[in-house]
Amino acid sequence: MAPTLFEVQPKPGDLIEIERTMYSHWAVYIGNNEVVHLLPPGEDLLSMMDSSCAVVRRQRLSAVAPSGFRVNNLLDGKYTPRRRDVIVAEACKLLGRTLHYSLTEYNCEHFATSLRYGKRESRQVKQAEETALALGAVATVALGAAFFAALLSGEGETKEKEREKRNRHGRRY
Repeated sequence: MAPTLFEVQPKPGDLIEIERTMYSHWAVYIGNNEVVHLLPPGEDLLSMMDSSCAVVRRQRLSAVAPSGFRVNNLLDGKYTPRRRDVIVAEACKLLGRTLHYSLTEYNCEHFATSLRYGKRESRQVKQAEETALALGAVATVALGAAFFAALLSGEGETKEKEREKRNRHGRRY
C-alpha cells in the first residue's frame, strides 16, 4: 500500500485509509501525526461483527498505520468537505465516547465520513451490498436455468413415455 507515512503529510481534516487484511480502517487526521478514529473492542473482523459499541480514540498515526496509509478524501467530488478546523474540533469533542457500532450501519468509515462531510457513508458497505446483490442475481438466474432445463427434460421424458405406450399398444394418444 502506498504512500507511506513518510511520503505524504496529510492535512488536518483529511481522511486516512489504512488497509487491513480484508477491509480498510478509517481515521481522521487532526495534525501533529495524530488521528481520531472509532475502535471496536477487537481489530479482527469476527470481533467487529460481534460488537455493538466502539470507543473514539486519539492515537499517533504511526501507531495506527505502521505499514503505511493513504489520504483518501473519497467523497470530495460528491459532498463539500466541512472546514478543517470544524472537522478537527468535532473529532476532538468525541474523544473517549462510546458510540453505537455496526459493521454495516455505523463503522469506522461512517464515523470518518460523517466528520469530514457531515454525512455518514461507507463505500466498503456499498461494495459488499452490490457484490451480494450481483451474486444473488447470478444464483437466481442459475437456479432458473436449472429449473427450466429440468422442466424441459421432464417434458421430453413424458413424450418419450407416450411414444413407448403407443408402440406397445398400437394406439395413438
